[in-house]
Amino acid sequence: MRILRLYRINKVLLEHGLDDLVPEKWLPWYAKLLRMSIFWLRNKHKGKSQGERITLALQSLGPVFIKFGQMLSTRRDLLPPEIANELARLQDKVPPFSSELATETVKIALGINDLGELFSQFDTQPLASASIAQVHAATLKANNEDVVVKVLRPDIRDTINADMALLESVASVVQKWLPDGKRLRPVEVVNEYRKTIVDELDLMRESANGIQLRRNFEDSDSLYVPLIYSDYCRSNVLVMERIYGLPISNIDGLLAQNTNMKVLAERGVEVFFTQVFRDSFFHADMHPGNIFVSTENPDNPKYIAIDFGIVGTLNREDKRYLAENFIAFFNRDYRKVAQLHADSGWVPGDTNIDEFEMAIRTVCEPIFQKPLAEISFGNVLLQLFNTARRFNMVVQPQLVLLQKTLLYIEGLGRQLYPQLDLWKTAKPFLENWMKEQIGVSAMFSKVKDNLPFWSEKLPEMPDLLYDSLQQLKRLPLQQQRDNQAIIAQQKRIAQSSHLSIVGSGLAISSAILPMYDLPWQFPASSFLLALICWYVGWKKAD
Repeated sequence: MRILRLYRINKVLLEHGLDDLVPEKWLPWYAKLLRMSIFWLRNKHKGKSQGERITLALQSLGPVFIKFGQMLSTRRDLLPPEIANELARLQDKVPPFSSELATETVKIALGINDLGELFSQFDTQPLASASIAQVHAATLKANNEDVVVKVLRPDIRDTINADMALLESVASVVQKWLPDGKRLRPVEVVNEYRKTIVDELDLMRESANGIQLRRNFEDSDSLYVPLIYSDYCRSNVLVMERIYGLPISNIDGLLAQNTNMKVLAERGVEVFFTQVFRDSFFHADMHPGNIFVSTENPDNPKYIAIDFGIVGTLNREDKRYLAENFIAFFNRDYRKVAQLHADSGWVPGDTNIDEFEMAIRTVCEPIFQKPLAEISFGNVLLQLFNTARRFNMVVQPQLVLLQKTLLYIEGLGRQLYPQLDLWKTAKPFLENWMKEQIGVSAMFSKVKDNLPFWSEKLPEMPDLLYDSLQQLKRLPLQQQRDNQAIIAQQKRIAQSSHLSIVGSGLAISSAILPMYDLPWQFPASSFLLALICWYVGWKKAD
């Protein structure tokens, strides 16, 4: 099965002429020979641009590859505009599946015979179509509210399982045979990605994520999360409030309504860090197809988020570690950054901190106090990767989602307001968060949070204190008894050893005595005494 899928991937890449993206000088002779030998797999899209061919190939290969293209579409600093524009089509313009199949799926999932039972209007033409599902506009009969109905693609799970099985095989080979394989931990990264993308196939989980995110930003001026109608949600169908706004990728539309782009870009950073550090719960699929901007108040713009299939969480240790690293970076305290990496175990304990500090300084110093437009993040990432390889830095799979989301945020910031100073915007937020975690206010906050628990246990405190004092009073006597028991045990073990040695000597004697001219009673008695010694020694040791 995996071999067939690998053949299918190679076939699609070659039929779309994507082999010409690899410079000929990079191809070894055997790769060129193999390409020439597969003469029937010719480029069938010669009249199309590179961007169109890449987009079509990723669409043909399915959701795993489509999501990769979605992420690439936000990296306009790494890709030519014509390719990035075509890849942007993957965000919500993937070819839809049959409308008849979609409506039938909705009826079966919601247990109705006719859509008119729940919806006064249902548009069979998809409003948008993505890699995992497509959405249809509708109106609820119960309250006459406009909604969208998200329907999972049929048989999508089998396609994803096949692709993930192939990725796992490739990751195993990479981890085993490549020099950097163990450090990069591709198997763990793929396993983390499998969990993420499988979770996205459960729309009940997505509805729960959306409800949680809406609660977190209920009164926010920065982010609006649509209402989820959980009564109408199933594992393959989700019903949500329909939102009206401009896609974040529609820069011309945002400028035409005089949107404050600086505030919009800064709020994007604020929303991200709020989700990560305040809530430990962040939207991890923030490509432009899932982000809109409200048109109600362009001078005070608000984001609208949809598609909550992929969310990330961080534990207290990871969150604290990341915040300390960010602040150390912002303060250009590269020594602390290096020490934090060593303390966390991300680099080996014997790493030379001085050398590591200098390597980080060399990479990061040029990027500070510069707007995004002047920073080559592709070059920075390449240098950081080389630094990580040089110091055997271990990849952390639990942070892969966070890293991907950071790429999305940076890509959006570059499109909205290239002059945005990412570091200056984020630093005050992180400093305030750290004060809340380790300052005096943090201590009082923890006391306040634990007060109900302590008040519940307070009536038990006198009894617990009395029991503890009684145990403390009896402790010397108990220790004396324990010591005596240990001494007695050691004495029994010593006696057992002595008896075993004597028994062994008597057994040897019983074997030697028959060699001499002695009555048989002598060796027999010696052997009997040996058995008695062994038995007594065994009983003492028991």
